[in-house]
Amino acid sequence: MKTNLAIAAALATVMTTGIIDTAEAAGKKKEKCYGISAAGQNDCANLSGTHSCAGQSTLDNDIGEWRLVPGGTCKELGGFDRKEAKKMFKEMKDKK
Repeated sequence: MKTNLAIAAALATVMTTGIIDTAEAAGKKKEKCYGISAAGQNDCANLSGTHSCAGQSTLDNDIGEWRLVPGGTCKELGGFDRKEAKKMFKEMKDKK
């Protein structure tokens, strides 16, 4: 009986925390920030089109990979917006 109560309390805590985090995130703007993802930590498709899923980046800080960050923080993190990233990606591709 005590075990069931402890599990229920732990589950309620986890669920409540998840709900609060989701509600807080919904009220804040996010932006795509390119060039800041660690390998395997990207959020979705890359600029080169070699993959379309999260977690498939293979290099740290690849300019073609992005993560969602709180609005207005991308530059502080050393990242670039889509327009800048596309320009840099094209320039790197043209050099090859």
